Amino acid sequence: MDATASFDRSEILAEALCEEIVGGAFGPGEKLNEKELAARFEVSRGPIREALKRLAERKLVVLSPNAGAKVAQHTTEDIIHLLDVREHLEGAAAKLAAERMTAEEKQKLHTLFDAHVEAVNAAEDGSYVQLPEDLDFHYVIIKASGNPLLFTILCGDFYPLLRMFRRQHKNVQGRGVRALEEHRRILSAIDDGDAELAEILMRRHIAASRNNMSKANS
Repeated sequence: MDATASFDRSEILAEALCEEIVGGAFGPGEKLNEKELAARFEVSRGPIREALKRLAERKLVVLSPNAGAKVAQHTTEDIIHLLDVREHLEGAAAKLAAERMTAEEKQKLHTLFDAHVEAVNAAEDGSYVQLPEDLDFHYVIIKASGNPLLFTILCGDFYPLLRMFRRQHKNVQGRGVRALEEHRRILSAIDDGDAELAEILMRRHIAASRNNMSKANS
């Protein structure tokens, strides 16, 4: 197998394991056995080892010389640091999206917003509802920014961590209704092409999420 094929296989394995970890198939601190994973995916241990290294770089896995690979356990402080950075980057993404978003992309964003309304209304306790990335309100805005670096950092690195953290820690009751209203205002600013307002509203939205998450897990 050449180097390119090996790289591709490791990347595919990393993405598959990422979804399993983020989805809760493995619990916080659970050991990831290379031999068992290699047998399940029908590959040698080399690609599995490389995939785990990639996940360690993304803070989803912790590697130890003696203990091997384990699912990362994140503290509230860890995620607060992530949200500090996310506030600035997603604010920039919203600003660019307001300037560049096509009519088709805006329609998709409206469709997602309507889906969020239904999801929040269906949640008995009003907890925050996080849809999969490919259907996520934030994901579409970041993609519409037209900036591949922002897309890679936020959707490739930050979002899996955020989804993982939300599974490991407490939901914020009632946050879903407030977040939905914040989404509505962001959507309105983007519809109007008001880039500065879209950036401000997105940063406020992320800041509110950070503050509520901090209180819920304190």
